[in-house]
Amino acid sequence: MSDVASTPIISRRGLMLILSSPSGAGKTTITRNLLQDKANDLTLSVSVTTRERRQSEVDGIHYHFIAPKQFETMRKDGDLLESAEVHGNFYGTPRPPVEAVLAKGKDMLFDIDYQGTQQVKAKAGTDVVTVFILPPSMAELQHRLERRNEDAPATIAKRLSNARNEIARWTMYDYVIVNDDLERAYKDVLAILRAERLRRLRQEAGVARFVEALIDAKT
Repeated sequence: MSDVASTPIISRRGLMLILSSPSGAGKTTITRNLLQDKANDLTLSVSVTTRERRQSEVDGIHYHFIAPKQFETMRKDGDLLESAEVHGNFYGTPRPPVEAVLAKGKDMLFDIDYQGTQQVKAKAGTDVVTVFILPPSMAELQHRLERRNEDAPATIAKRLSNARNEIARWTMYDYVIVNDDLERAYKDVLAILRAERLRRLRQEAGVARFVEALIDAKT
Protein backbone atom coordinates (compact mmCIF):
# COMPACT_ATOMS: atom_id res chain seq x y z
CA MET A 1 0.00 0.00 0.00
CA SER A 2 1.39 3.39 -0.95
CA ASP A 3 1.76 6.12 1.62
CA VAL A 4 -0.74 8.96 1.44
CA ALA A 5 1.08 12.23 0.86
CA SER A 6 0.75 14.77 3.65
CA THR A 7 -0.83 18.15 2.97
CA PRO A 8 1.89 20.52 1.75
CA ILE A 9 2.68 23.60 3.81
CA ILE A 10 2.51 26.64 1.56
CA SER A 11 4.09 29.81 2.86
CA ARG A 12 2.03 32.99 2.87
CA ARG A 13 2.09 36.54 4.17
CA GLY A 14 0.11 37.16 7.34
CA LEU A 15 -2.98 39.33 7.55
CA MET A 16 -4.38 41.97 9.87
CA LEU A 17 -7.87 41.08 11.13
CA ILE A 18 -9.67 44.17 12.44
CA LEU A 19 -12.85 43.87 14.50
CA SER A 20 -14.96 46.95 15.20
CA SER A 21 -18.34 47.48 16.84
CA PRO A 22 -20.23 49.91 19.01
CA SER A 23 -19.81 49.35 22.74
CA GLY A 24 -21.90 46.38 23.85
CA ALA A 25 -22.22 44.69 20.44
CA GLY A 26 -19.84 41.85 21.34
CA LYS A 27 -16.50 42.76 19.78
CA THR A 28 -14.53 42.39 23.01
CA THR A 29 -15.99 38.96 23.78
CA ILE A 30 -15.34 37.68 20.26
CA THR A 31 -11.78 39.04 20.41
CA ARG A 32 -11.18 37.28 23.72
CA ASN A 33 -12.56 33.99 22.38
CA LEU A 34 -10.39 34.21 19.27
CA LEU A 35 -7.26 34.68 21.38
CA GLN A 36 -8.12 32.00 23.94
CA ASP A 37 -8.27 29.29 21.27
CA LYS A 38 -4.58 28.75 20.47
CA ALA A 39 -5.53 26.84 17.32
CA ASN A 40 -6.48 30.19 15.77
CA ASP A 41 -2.83 31.27 16.06
CA LEU A 42 -3.59 34.98 16.41
CA THR A 43 -1.49 37.72 18.01
CA LEU A 44 -3.22 40.71 19.56
CA SER A 45 -1.93 44.11 18.54
CA VAL A 46 -0.89 46.07 21.65
CA SER A 47 -1.24 49.84 21.30
CA VAL A 48 1.08 52.50 22.63
CA THR A 49 -0.32 55.29 24.79
CA THR A 50 0.92 58.41 26.55
CA ARG A 51 -1.53 58.18 29.44
CA GLU A 52 -0.51 57.06 32.91
CA ARG A 53 -0.62 53.34 33.66
CA ARG A 54 -3.40 52.25 36.01
CA GLN A 55 -2.57 49.95 38.92
CA SER A 56 -4.41 47.03 37.32
CA GLU A 57 -2.54 47.37 34.00
CA VAL A 58 0.65 45.65 32.88
CA ASP A 59 3.02 47.39 30.48
CA GLY A 60 3.30 45.40 27.26
CA ILE A 61 0.07 43.50 27.95
CA HIS A 62 -2.64 46.13 28.09
CA TYR A 63 -0.61 48.93 26.45
CA HIS A 64 2.94 50.02 25.86
CA PHE A 65 3.15 53.14 28.04
CA ILE A 66 5.46 55.73 26.51
CA ALA A 67 6.32 59.43 26.90
CA PRO A 68 4.60 62.04 24.68
CA LYS A 69 7.93 62.91 23.05
CA GLN A 70 8.49 59.29 22.03
CA PHE A 71 4.95 59.08 20.66
CA GLU A 72 5.48 62.19 18.55
CA THR A 73 8.75 60.79 17.21
CA MET A 74 7.03 57.53 16.23
CA ARG A 75 4.29 59.44 14.44
CA LYS A 76 6.72 61.67 12.55
CA ASP A 77 8.85 58.68 11.52
CA GLY A 78 5.84 56.80 10.15
CA ASP A 79 6.08 54.10 12.81
CA LEU A 80 2.36 54.26 13.69
CA LEU A 81 -0.29 52.59 11.56
CA GLU A 82 -2.95 54.69 13.24
CA SER A 83 -3.19 57.23 16.04
CA ALA A 84 -5.78 59.24 17.93
CA GLU A 85 -6.13 61.67 20.80
CA VAL A 86 -8.63 60.78 23.53
CA HIS A 87 -9.19 63.05 26.53
CA GLY A 88 -5.78 64.66 26.10
CA ASN A 89 -3.89 61.37 25.80
CA PHE A 90 -2.52 59.82 22.63
CA TYR A 91 -2.98 56.24 21.44
CA GLY A 92 -1.54 54.44 18.43
CA THR A 93 -0.66 51.15 16.77
CA PRO A 94 3.09 50.63 16.29
CA ARG A 95 3.99 49.44 12.80
CA PRO A 96 7.27 47.44 13.36
CA PRO A 97 5.76 44.68 15.57
CA VAL A 98 2.92 44.20 13.08
CA GLU A 99 5.31 43.96 10.12
CA ALA A 100 7.43 41.41 11.99
CA VAL A 101 4.42 39.17 12.66
CA LEU A 102 3.06 39.38 9.10
CA ALA A 103 6.45 38.66 7.55
CA LYS A 104 6.51 35.34 9.46
CA GLY A 105 3.18 34.32 7.90
CA LYS A 106 1.31 34.92 11.15
CA ASP A 107 -1.86 36.94 11.65
CA MET A 108 -2.54 39.89 13.94
CA LEU A 109 -5.85 40.78 15.57
CA PHE A 110 -6.96 44.38 16.10
CA ASP A 111 -9.73 45.74 18.33
CA ILE A 112 -10.07 49.34 17.10
CA ASP A 113 -12.78 51.81 16.05
CA TYR A 114 -13.77 52.93 12.55
CA GLN A 115 -11.38 55.90 12.56
CA GLY A 116 -8.38 53.73 13.39
CA THR A 117 -9.55 51.14 10.88
CA GLN A 118 -9.53 53.64 8.04
CA GLN A 119 -6.03 54.81 8.93
CA VAL A 120 -4.71 51.23 9.00
CA LYS A 121 -6.39 50.37 5.67
CA ALA A 122 -4.86 53.44 4.04
CA LYS A 123 -1.36 52.38 5.12
CA ALA A 124 -1.55 48.58 4.95
CA GLY A 125 -3.85 47.98 1.97
CA THR A 126 -4.46 44.34 1.07
CA ASP A 127 -2.91 43.08 4.32
CA VAL A 128 -6.07 44.26 6.09
CA VAL A 129 -9.37 42.40 6.58
CA THR A 130 -12.11 44.38 8.34
CA VAL A 131 -15.19 43.06 10.15
CA PHE A 132 -17.95 45.17 11.70
CA ILE A 133 -20.12 43.63 14.44
CA LEU A 134 -23.71 44.91 14.61
CA PRO A 135 -26.18 44.46 17.48
CA PRO A 136 -29.52 42.83 16.55
CA SER A 137 -31.39 45.97 17.70
CA MET A 138 -30.82 49.20 19.61
CA ALA A 139 -33.08 47.90 22.38
CA GLU A 140 -30.86 44.83 22.78
CA LEU A 141 -27.75 47.00 22.73
CA GLN A 142 -29.16 49.14 25.52
CA HIS A 143 -30.08 46.02 27.48
CA ARG A 144 -26.53 44.68 27.17
CA LEU A 145 -25.04 47.99 28.33
CA GLU A 146 -27.40 48.11 31.31
CA ARG A 147 -26.72 44.46 32.16
CA ARG A 148 -23.03 45.25 32.61
CA ASN A 149 -24.01 47.37 35.61
CA GLU A 150 -20.88 49.47 35.07
CA ASP A 151 -22.16 52.83 33.79
CA ALA A 152 -24.54 55.53 34.96
CA PRO A 153 -27.69 56.14 32.85
CA ALA A 154 -26.15 59.30 31.36
CA THR A 155 -23.08 57.33 30.26
CA ILE A 156 -25.25 54.63 28.69
CA ALA A 157 -27.20 57.29 26.81
CA LYS A 158 -23.91 58.70 25.52
CA ARG A 159 -22.75 55.25 24.42
CA LEU A 160 -26.01 54.67 22.54
CA SER A 161 -25.63 58.02 20.79
CA ASN A 162 -22.07 57.14 19.81
CA ALA A 163 -23.27 53.71 18.66
CA ARG A 164 -25.59 55.24 16.08
CA ASN A 165 -22.70 57.23 14.65
CA GLU A 166 -20.49 54.12 14.52
CA ILE A 167 -23.20 51.90 13.01
CA ALA A 168 -23.64 54.40 10.18
CA ARG A 169 -20.04 53.57 9.10
CA TRP A 170 -20.78 49.90 8.35
CA THR A 171 -20.16 50.34 4.61
CA MET A 172 -16.47 51.00 5.32
CA TYR A 173 -15.95 47.33 6.23
CA ASP A 174 -15.28 44.21 4.19
CA TYR A 175 -17.64 42.04 6.25
CA VAL A 176 -20.63 42.74 8.48
CA ILE A 177 -21.96 40.34 11.13
CA VAL A 178 -25.15 40.78 13.17
CA ASN A 179 -24.42 39.43 16.64
CA ASP A 180 -27.81 38.06 17.66
CA ASP A 181 -26.15 34.81 18.76
CA LEU A 182 -22.60 34.98 20.13
CA GLU A 183 -21.57 31.46 19.13
CA ARG A 184 -22.79 31.90 15.57
CA ALA A 185 -21.12 35.33 15.29
CA TYR A 186 -17.86 33.84 16.53
CA LYS A 187 -18.06 31.03 13.97
CA ASP A 188 -18.75 33.58 11.24
CA VAL A 189 -15.57 35.46 12.16
CA LEU A 190 -13.63 32.18 12.07
CA ALA A 191 -15.04 31.43 8.60
CA ILE A 192 -13.87 34.86 7.39
CA LEU A 193 -10.41 34.26 8.87
CA ARG A 194 -10.08 30.85 7.20
CA ALA A 195 -11.20 32.15 3.82
CA GLU A 196 -8.92 35.18 3.93
CA ARG A 197 -5.93 33.02 4.82
CA LEU A 198 -6.54 31.13 1.56
CA ARG A 199 -6.83 34.24 -0.58
CA ARG A 200 -4.48 33.92 -3.57
CA LEU A 201 -2.71 37.23 -3.10
CA ARG A 202 -1.57 36.23 0.42
CA GLN A 203 0.04 32.95 -0.63
CA GLU A 204 0.88 33.66 -4.26
CA ALA A 205 4.66 33.24 -3.96
CA GLY A 206 4.31 30.01 -1.99
CA VAL A 207 1.73 28.55 -4.37
CA ALA A 208 3.84 29.51 -7.39
CA ARG A 209 6.75 27.47 -6.03
CA PHE A 210 4.46 24.56 -5.22
CA VAL A 211 2.82 24.62 -8.66
CA GLU A 212 6.22 24.77 -10.38
CA ALA A 213 7.28 21.68 -8.45
CA LEU A 214 4.01 19.94 -9.38
CA ILE A 215 4.50 20.63 -13.06
CA ASP A 216 8.12 19.54 -13.04
CA ALA A 217 7.52 16.39 -11.00
CA LYS A 218 7.76 13.02 -12.71
CA THR A 219 4.70 10.79 -12.31
